[in-house]
Amino acid sequence: MSRQVGRVETLFFHERDGDFLVAVTRDGERVFRAILELKETDAGPRPGRFRIQRGSSEEPRDPDQFVELARRAERIRISQQTSPAGRERVQEMLDGYQLEALTVRTCRYCASEGRYSPITDDTAIKADRDYICPDCAKRELDTELAYAGGLTGAAEDRLEDLLLEVQDLDRITNLLQGELDPDLTKFDEIGATVDDVNPVETADLDLHPKLKNQLTNRFETLLPVQSLSVRNGLLDGDDQLVVSATATGKTLVGEIAGIDRALKGEGKLLFLVPLVALANQKQENFEERYGDLVDVTIRVGGSRVTDSGARFDPSADVVVGTYEGIDHALRTGKDLGDVGTVVIDEIHTLKEGERGHRLDGMISRLKHYCEDRAKRSSGYGGAQWIYLSATVGNPEWLAKNLRATLIEFEERPVPIERHLTFADAQEKTRIENRLVRRAFDSKSSKGYRGQTIIFTNSRRRCHEISRKLEYDSAPYHAGLDYGRRKRVERQFGNQDLAAVVTTAALAAGVDFPASQVIFDTLAMGIEWLSVQEFEQMLGRAGRPDYHDQGVVYLLVEPDCSYHNSMEMTEDEVAFKLLKGEMEDVRTVYDLSAAAEETLANITVAGKGAKRLNDRMLGDVPTTQAVGKLLEWDFIDGLEPTPLGRAVTRHFLAPDDAFAILDCIRRGMDPYDLVAELELRDEEG
Repeated sequence: MSRQVGRVETLFFHERDGDFLVAVTRDGERVFRAILELKETDAGPRPGRFRIQRGSSEEPRDPDQFVELARRAERIRISQQTSPAGRERVQEMLDGYQLEALTVRTCRYCASEGRYSPITDDTAIKADRDYICPDCAKRELDTELAYAGGLTGAAEDRLEDLLLEVQDLDRITNLLQGELDPDLTKFDEIGATVDDVNPVETADLDLHPKLKNQLTNRFETLLPVQSLSVRNGLLDGDDQLVVSATATGKTLVGEIAGIDRALKGEGKLLFLVPLVALANQKQENFEERYGDLVDVTIRVGGSRVTDSGARFDPSADVVVGTYEGIDHALRTGKDLGDVGTVVIDEIHTLKEGERGHRLDGMISRLKHYCEDRAKRSSGYGGAQWIYLSATVGNPEWLAKNLRATLIEFEERPVPIERHLTFADAQEKTRIENRLVRRAFDSKSSKGYRGQTIIFTNSRRRCHEISRKLEYDSAPYHAGLDYGRRKRVERQFGNQDLAAVVTTAALAAGVDFPASQVIFDTLAMGIEWLSVQEFEQMLGRAGRPDYHDQGVVYLLVEPDCSYHNSMEMTEDEVAFKLLKGEMEDVRTVYDLSAAAEETLANITVAGKGAKRLNDRMLGDVPTTQAVGKLLEWDFIDGLEPTPLGRAVTRHFLAPDDAFAILDCIRRGMDPYDLVAELELRDEEG
């Protein structure tokens, strides 16, 4: 046996069933294991029976061979988990041969398998009432993960890192059961930052007296981002791209410029947002703040009557509208009057699929409108453009291409803790209930209860979650009527609601002063969130005048996707969002989008459409688009046909227009036509 074994690095003893499991290792690897029984002699304990284990069989060997092995061993170790009596017997036996041994702390799992695996305070991992080595702990964790469902490599790496950090297997596996151990769920903290900007005093602003008086009554100095904007030409009429985190005061930048110019007779303010719900909210804010100074109206879609019941007044000093509302006016040749200031809120919408190219086109068409009006009116000098966003990955490029001065302010008023935990759909609602309760039962140093926004991916899920929350809550989505949405906003503002459950589509700009944001899903409809959308949503957590910090929870279902078109799983997306870099804001055109915007530009500018195309942010293949429009009979020369006017008036993509035409030619009932289009959208 000695010739077969060669050098013996370690001889290791571990007690098992009254006998001793002996492992022989070399270069850190086990050579073989054996069972040693001790017998009592007049000289003390001595080797009795010695059996080499090979698989399930045992080979008896002469006990003297064990003595030879022990004498050749470079070191002899006894497991600390061996009983005191057992350790004493082994030590007494070794003393009889003048061999030294040390008692060491070892992994019980390894020892029971005949492996020598010493552990220390730095490496031992608690498992139930035992301590095991990292390798065994990882194997146990892998077993638990297999039961929980497949996790991606990034999620497994995260859990393994936590395992080595906290050295407690049970705490990690409890995470898979929806436990909320804050030390483990915490992914990171985005600290509060303060940029050292010397504030501008409102008394020093060169504003219309009425506006200046109102502002000085509200506050003595401007916030940092507002001060930066003023110092960089805001009141000189310079176009600006203002990029700053949520709740830093960038909206007032547009208000100051627009209201001032309107009061001075330099043209009306257009304040444009992507969603009707946001337009309604902004209109109310303008009425409340400036209703005694200016006339405020709202323009959404093509309707003369809005969601709020207010009628559009084209002569008003301030028009709050959706992108589509103003674009509809342009496409149908409406007179918007002299426009002094255009504020485009949520300018990062330019990167979105359908809405992005329409915003890009609307900006170009509105600039054409203002330039054309300036040529025809000696008293009108054109518009100042102000673009606002909390999240832009390429602000320098975007500012340059918008021909605007970049005002970038990176202050975050309050810190935000970001937490990640794993849960299935059923566990998610249980966890949400606990988080909502915990937040609402606490108060900030400013005296405000913690309130929660829960983002999910469907209206149905909004209602489902809200019903299951114990504390007062409400669903909030575009499918609710105006009155109900306003009631929810008022109740949340009065702290009568612990939570609102809303769709990701309403993440941008809706003013709920929440301390906590929970992501029930990481999807918007059947699309995964982008980093930009994710940052926009988590930025709703924590307001400087209300809260000491913001808290964000991602509830992630392993190996889950919400539609068969989704290539990634939710746990993969979670780490992409948490670690990802902000996407660039660029508008990308396929031939369908290019044709749609070219048709709208031809409708508005006729032969000047190419100039409108050329100054859009995205690269528009004008020649190919015009060719398709001619082929489809949407234009005749560079004039829209009646069909083309109908298509552009109703914001139809070419495929939608063809589907409607086909239904009409087949004599389909209008109700059936609408149903077919809805079904087509769902399948698409």
